[in-house]
Amino acid sequence: MTEFELEGYEFIELNKLLKITGLTGTGGEANTFIVNGEVIVNGAVETQKRKKLRDGDVVEFQGEKVKIKKAY
Repeated sequence: MTEFELEGYEFIELNKLLKITGLTGTGGEANTFIVNGEVIVNGAVETQKRKKLRDGDVVEFQGEKVKIKKAY
């Protein structure tokens, strides 16, 4: 599992996280995977492209896990 630090922010949107972490090549690809039900957030399928991810949330996509962590 990798960690993604929220540097100076309270949240990151799901589609942006997938793009920034390199799990998808583009934001458009991220949106497609999300809408198709291929992304899991905290153990449940998530279809909201702009779902706000906060400290402690865990995203699963294509065998990869990313934990959101607040930077202090």
